Amino acid sequence: MATLNSVSLDIAVVLGSTVMPVHQVLRLGRGAIIELDTRENDAVRILVNNHPVAEGAVVVSGSRIGVEVRRMLPRAPEYR
Repeated sequence: MATLNSVSLDIAVVLGSTVMPVHQVLRLGRGAIIELDTRENDAVRILVNNHPVAEGAVVVSGSRIGVEVRRMLPRAPEYR
């Protein structure tokens, strides 16, 4: 079990995406608002090492923000 404790994983939660030209990205400043292709209640994607593993929902509790896992995605054939 000690071996598993030393494994590092990159976990990302994707709220949405957008397409913008580089010149527009370079002009973004602090507090800029970027419009995404999702709505407020859409599921977020949970990625581990850049592979989708689950879908979830954003949860706000007081001043903390978290993600609740709602559905695990089937594993890709190469990881079975």
